[in-house]
Amino acid sequence: MNGRHDLEDQHLDRLRNEFTGHRIWRAVRWDGRLGDWVASLHDPSAGIDPTVICSDAAALRKALRVEAERAAARKGLR
Repeated sequence: MNGRHDLEDQHLDRLRNEFTGHRIWRAVRWDGRLGDWVASLHDPSAGIDPTVICSDAAALRKALRVEAERAAARKGLR
């Protein structure tokens, strides 16, 4: 494996460990290369949107933090 792929795997592992209410994976592009970063909601207490798609790991982490805040706010309204 090359260094970039190893680094992306590390980012994927960190995201999965940090956001356990989501299934996090990489989309595969039409040409077989890895594409967008995707999070599918599995625990409704972890987010609102069923799917979050971003172009990189940092953007996905930020979006999932927003999702967690939105879910916490929704709980507070009940």
